[in-house]
Amino acid sequence: MLGKLNHVAIAVPDLAAAAATYGDVLGAKVSEPQPLPDHGVTVVFIDLGNSKVELLEPLGEDSPIAAFLEKNPAGGMHHVCYEVADILAARDRLVAAGARVLGDGQPKTGAHGKPVLFLHPKDFFGTLIELEQV
Repeated sequence: MLGKLNHVAIAVPDLAAAAATYGDVLGAKVSEPQPLPDHGVTVVFIDLGNSKVELLEPLGEDSPIAAFLEKNPAGGMHHVCYEVADILAARDRLVAAGARVLGDGQPKTGAHGKPVLFLHPKDFFGTLIELEQV
């Protein structure tokens, strides 16, 4: 069911500073900031060729990233994203196995313009998992 690792997401308190560090200090290729109001975040992607790092900053007071940063003020790893061929089939298989899909269980459009779902971290050893249909 799982395809390749799409990205690792890191929540940051200051997106511009984090992007500059990745670009200037680590020499990485950094995308332009992209606001995602439906997800309550602004993101940039660090292109690693075979995968990406996603830097997340809260967008608005209701952002789930704001709550994460309250507990982790310096930031930290937020989630990992795996690719799946059919997100609805993956969801149905996971639910049948007892996994919890966050939200209303329906895919939303993610940063890459593709359907995404998030899985409850308590079902996956403390790791929030995003699935993205490719």
